[in-house]
Amino acid sequence: MKNLNRSKYVLATFSSLLLMLIVTTANSEVYPEPGDFAKGAKTWANNCNRCHNLRDPKDLTDDQWITTVFHMRVRAGLTGQQTRDIITFLQQSNNSTPVQKKSVSKVVNSVGTGLTGEQIYTQTCIACHGGNGAGTVPGAPNFSSKNSPLSKSDDELVKNISEGFQTPGSPMAMPAKGGNSKLNEQDVRNVLSYIRAKFSKK
Repeated sequence: MKNLNRSKYVLATFSSLLLMLIVTTANSEVYPEPGDFAKGAKTWANNCNRCHNLRDPKDLTDDQWITTVFHMRVRAGLTGQQTRDIITFLQQSNNSTPVQKKSVSKVVNSVGTGLTGEQIYTQTCIACHGGNGAGTVPGAPNFSSKNSPLSKSDDELVKNISEGFQTPGSPMAMPAKGGNSKLNEQDVRNVLSYIRAKFSKK
């Protein structure tokens, strides 16, 4: 009798997961709506990382991440918005940013945010790079180390930040502008100046 009940439970669970997979896949083009990359990175680091230790985003395809994260949502006690943010973080990490064939001076032409470098760092960068600049996710560099990317020129770093960059051997890429499409070139230069002043070894 126990085995029969267990079999029914397994079958019911499998059926629920299969139904969720079908519904999610059928609606993957329109649902869920994109979340916030930076918030998703922070939520992942605070909630998921303790068990998963940040699997390589390329372990699963975009639609598989949708199904997986929505399944884990209940177990982790995530809100719908947190779930969408995590999915956006994983999917943007999963998809390498194509290299844009533009000069550095023309990389970004948007209006910009008008924020200081510190404000931009706090709102956009801190989730992955951390308050101490040492990085909170695999692949994020330690800005104060001797091999820090801060040894590169401003122009090279502005290009990397603006277009997105993946360190060789890193499991994930930084998306263009850290996932914040509102940043313009001046914003990028402001946050780079802040990072240099805050974390560079004197």
